[in-house]
Parts: sequence; structure tokens; C-alpha cells
Amino acid sequence: MLSALAGMAFGLSLIVAVGAQNIFVLRQGLRREHVGLVAGICAVSDLLLITAGVGGLGSMIQSAPLVVEIARWAGALVVLVYGGMAGYRAVKGQRVVMGRHSVTNRTVGAAVATTLALTWLNPHVYLDTVVLVGGLAATHGDDRWWFGLGACVASTAWFVALGYGARYLAPLLEKPGAWRVLDSVVALTMVVVALSLVLGGA
Repeated sequence: MLSALAGMAFGLSLIVAVGAQNIFVLRQGLRREHVGLVAGICAVSDLLLITAGVGGLGSMIQSAPLVVEIARWAGALVVLVYGGMAGYRAVKGQRVVMGRHSVTNRTVGAAVATTLALTWLNPHVYLDTVVLVGGLAATHGDDRWWFGLGACVASTAWFVALGYGARYLAPLLEKPGAWRVLDSVVALTMVVVALSLVLGGA
């Protein structure tokens, strides 16, 4: 049980941060578009990656530097593309109607594709879930799977809370100007993340 609690604490310390994936979940929550689907994909993806890390995949990835390098550059490109899209929205402006009667602009397919891209093409996800969680779980010996379970619970709780809790911020974001600010922050954040990926391997 102590290992599970340690896994939850460590999992939250990694996932509760401003990043491309979290910002997308927040945005979908604010717009109330496919929230359960998006949060579910993120949670299931983390579950698979954490399981792989606890099972020993982390050490295998570290021994293949070419794979890490390709993933790093691909992830930087994906993050930059979505950062550019956010920057375009910030400049152009948009009218977003939130609530149960909101107009859904993003199709299910687009939401799924974006969620998968921001999750599986993001090297930080592999570093956090596979390498770091997997590596620390190994220090718990026979209880490593309890540690992994705790991390999975933390991940699921976070994405559900982020997606469904975002609606309480809706009154603050009813005006297009507020979305300009949010999209500007998103664009800047994604550029910083992309630069950190590129410069981190230099």
C-alpha cells in the first residue's frame, strides 16, 4: 500500500504541469467537446506506458539512443505545429460558445487524432511514464506493480479532473478576448516545450 501511495504522489508530481497534452485536455473541457473520450485516451495511454515502464521497457529505450533522438525531433515538430495553430487562433480570434448548447467545431476523429498525436509523439510522455516511473518502480522490488498502479490512478484522476473541472472556468472565458489570451499562452508554452526538446539533446 505504501508503494501505491508513493506511485500516486510521484505520478502527480510528473503529470501536473503545463504541457501540450494537458493544455489540449483543458481546452476540450472548456469547450465541452468529447471530454470523456479525450480524457479516456490520455488515461489509457498512460496506463499502457506506465505498465511498459514497470515491466522493464524503460531500460531498453535508454539503450537505443537513435530511437530517443528520432522521437525527440518528431515530438518537437508536432508540438511546434500545434503551437502555430494556437498562435493563428490567437491572432485571428474566435467566438466560442460553451455549455450544453455549444457548437462543436472539432469532429470525433479530429479530437482522437490530436489526442493521440500529443500523447504518443511527445517524448516527454515516454520519459515521464516509461523511464522515470518505470525506473523508480524498480526500486520497490516486488511491490513495483503497486507503485505502477498508484501512478495509473493518479494519471486517471488528473485527466478526469482536468477535463470535467475545466467547465467551471467557462464564465471567465465567454469573451473571444479571453480565448486570445489562452491561445497566446498555449502557443508560447508549446514553443518553449519544442525548444526544450531540441536544446535538451544538444
